[in-house]
Amino acid sequence: MAPTLLPVQEILQGGVVPKDYLQTKEDYQFGDVPPALMDTPTIDFSLLSSSPNELTNLYSALSSWGCVQIVNHGIPESVLDEVREMSKQFFKLPMEEKQKYSSKGNELEGYGNTNAIQQGSLNWNDKLHLHVYPQQKRQLQFWPQNPHHFRTSLDEYSKKNHMILELLLKSMACTLNLKEESFIELLWENEKEDNLHARFNYYPRCPMSDNVVGLKPHGDGTVLTILLQDQHVEGLQVLKDDRWFRVPVIPHALTILVGDQMEVASNGIFKSPTHKAVVNPKFDRFSLAMLFIPSLVKEIGPLNALITEDKPQLYKRFKDYGQVYTQSIPSGKRPIDLVKITY
Repeated sequence: MAPTLLPVQEILQGGVVPKDYLQTKEDYQFGDVPPALMDTPTIDFSLLSSSPNELTNLYSALSSWGCVQIVNHGIPESVLDEVREMSKQFFKLPMEEKQKYSSKGNELEGYGNTNAIQQGSLNWNDKLHLHVYPQQKRQLQFWPQNPHHFRTSLDEYSKKNHMILELLLKSMACTLNLKEESFIELLWENEKEDNLHARFNYYPRCPMSDNVVGLKPHGDGTVLTILLQDQHVEGLQVLKDDRWFRVPVIPHALTILVGDQMEVASNGIFKSPTHKAVVNPKFDRFSLAMLFIPSLVKEIGPLNALITEDKPQLYKRFKDYGQVYTQSIPSGKRPIDLVKITY
């Protein structure tokens, strides 16, 4: 039977969770009940350029967990609150209004979900996916005009994320005793070529929350993902040493996730974590992920300075990681496994 493509928030109107959304034994990954909290230190972003101790904490978190939360990042709390609120307002609009921005076919951009390309059980998640940078690639027909400030708010928030991304890349290079521009020169073509996407996520409450998953276990195909979590409802979990850990909610922090392309660039030093989104039985949950993807014509591979006799090159070089992603779907493997070199 073909999977239903209805927005998830409409499905429970009938009071029943369709079997397409119920996890199979192949999908479900058992862990602690409930999982423990992730115990990495929170990074004071304002100190990264001046505190060796803060750089050490950043290195420790990203090389072991691949995930860390930053505070004092320079984005006012009022801006974060506004972005969260406009996300909620959009997903609460009448269906006919949201459908004005629906994705076309299997394309990511626009409103809907990605269940048409899922293998196995489906994700309990609706999304609004927008190409933010470069500006000439913005498809404004998918950018909501309701709420009325949506476009200007997203534009402002994206610019601030761009600045955070640049300092993070410099700081990560410094933790490896590289010149601070090393990752930027490898991964960042220019502002007219590199891609920044915004993915607004909505995870409706579900009475069978233990039997569905918001987003299946996966790794991000990005360089870095900057995630604004729900201010009140937990849901992000990361896998470490074959155990799931909950990522705590810190209301005005940003959560940083290492992407596959950064793991490749660092020759395996920084880890792209397997993570998933779980669903709450009583409360809706919202999040916004900013996804940085290099220019599709830029060759990505491990930095030469990180390839040594003791640590040989661990990953192939490639262009357009999206093609690797596509190749991985039938196999069920993580895309990064397809670019690993085995000796």
